[in-house]
Amino acid sequence: MNAKAGFRGLNAAQREIVAHWHSVRGTRLLPGKSDIDPGALRAHLASISIVEVDDRGEARFRIAGSGLRRILGGEMRGRALRELDREKAEMWSLGLSAAIDRAVPVGGIIDRAKDRHAWLRLPLGGGAGAASLVLCHDVLVAHESTDDPKPFGIFSGRPHGLAA
Repeated sequence: MNAKAGFRGLNAAQREIVAHWHSVRGTRLLPGKSDIDPGALRAHLASISIVEVDDRGEARFRIAGSGLRRILGGEMRGRALRELDREKAEMWSLGLSAAIDRAVPVGGIIDRAKDRHAWLRLPLGGGAGAASLVLCHDVLVAHESTDDPKPFGIFSGRPHGLAA
């Protein structure tokens, strides 16, 4: 991956979402939540969440797509990440601080026993007070997926699968 180009995504969905983030950001450091066009991301809305991280590091779902209920075990809007079981909380925590600290999109693929977790974290400007907003995209894909990210690298199990 060309470091000068920045992180552009590891699969087709990630590349489309990152391209939209860049297009609405323009010349600013970060796009705001209101800049994100749900219509442009229509195909991915079920897998998108927006997480707010406060100045204490507490993360809370502001928005959680309907497709995430199956992964998370229920509706998460308004709920804290710490309310999830450990594995799921770790899945969503991946890259949150890196995206906020670096002010760039980060993402990766985690090889799991039965599937792969493709995750994406895009920082957003305009959080209330000291809070930061992060647009998240999370999907579980079969190991046999034709949208295979192997040429870009498979990351194993932990948050070290960050790209910037």
